[in-house]
Amino acid sequence: MARTLDLEKHTVRKEAFMEAAQRLLQTKGYEAMSIQDLLQELGASRGAFYHYFDSKQALLEAVVDRITDAALANAAPVIGDPGLPAADKLTRVFSDIGRWKTEQRALVLSLMQVWMSDENAIFREKIRQRLMTRLVPLLTQIVRQGVAEGAFTSQSPEDTAMVLVMLIEGFQNRALELFIARQAGKVTFEDAERYFVSYLDAFERILGAAPGSIRLIDESTLREWFG
Repeated sequence: MARTLDLEKHTVRKEAFMEAAQRLLQTKGYEAMSIQDLLQELGASRGAFYHYFDSKQALLEAVVDRITDAALANAAPVIGDPGLPAADKLTRVFSDIGRWKTEQRALVLSLMQVWMSDENAIFREKIRQRLMTRLVPLLTQIVRQGVAEGAFTSQSPEDTAMVLVMLIEGFQNRALELFIARQAGKVTFEDAERYFVSYLDAFERILGAAPGSIRLIDESTLREWFG
């Protein structure tokens, strides 16, 4: 029993560090946030921090894992719904992620700053690996279902899922560039919209899906970020 209670206490304390870091990311940003800020926020010792995390970057990686879990929270029930066609599952999963990003706009913006920093190349690669690890199994299930339905064509659903994730990574990088350019008034909403249409076209072509059968982002979300 004591061991169980110790494990629960460990988990709760680790979560507290991640919650505090998430708040500080939104208010100060990653570069300005120090371990001392975190300790003051929680009234914790430096030893307590290093009991859970090796470094500030290790903490950030744990926070990103936590955020990814939240962003994909609705994916499993959607993918497991036997009544939903594969194309609709893709639409639902990515629409849910888009809505979550809008609801967590301040947090997403703070993570964008981390992502764009020249000092964070290693961090970006770790996030890329995490994205591949998390998304490929989910997309593989959907692609396999779509092939069985005759809606998609693929010789290897898992390989197709990996190609889709690589497309998503490239899309996210370009979308971030467009967001920054839009904030600076260098591109229009129509420019961003045209890019999203091209991205969706590529997504459908990789799957061999009928044009217009998949919708990865709704107009309200697009306008929220690029309007």
